[in-house]
Amino acid sequence: MGRVSQAQAQENRRRVVETASRLLREEGTRLSVADLMKSAGLTHGGFYKQFASKEALIDEATAHAFAELAQHHKDGLDQYAGQRDAAQRALIDAYLSVEHRDSPADGCPAAALATDMARDGGETEAHRVYSQGVGDFADFLATEDQDGITRLCTMLGALVLSRATNGTPLSDEILTAARTALIGTN
Repeated sequence: MGRVSQAQAQENRRRVVETASRLLREEGTRLSVADLMKSAGLTHGGFYKQFASKEALIDEATAHAFAELAQHHKDGLDQYAGQRDAAQRALIDAYLSVEHRDSPADGCPAAALATDMARDGGETEAHRVYSQGVGDFADFLATEDQDGITRLCTMLGALVLSRATNGTPLSDEILTAARTALIGTN
């Protein structure tokens, strides 16, 4: 079989990073290279032509997930014509929704990767990117009246607990209580 073009190699790499970003949020860092490559529609052998190690891919996929989150915040501001309060309210409402709870692969990397980042020892690029992303998220949530870190902790904690209790009435109650505490709506 012939070599792939440089353009195709770049496209394959992009596809692997995007797939890894979704799978990391869904399964954590325990995902296997074989499963990842199968999900991306590529061969296992092609992985090491593109990445030095699984850790290098985790670094890049984590950065990709937080870049998506930052873009989501920017898009929210654009949608609400720069009205930060309205964008924040919409974000919090969507964040503390059943849809977000039930779709971790497309959801918040801060919530999905928290436990994995706590276990990694803090010496990886992924951990640095994660920490920066959490700080940026908290900054986005800050208001004149509320600290962004407190708001983020409430949101993230509620999402994690709601996912952990999914299938019980408590799961929805957690989302509702946090949403009410932050933006006053059910």
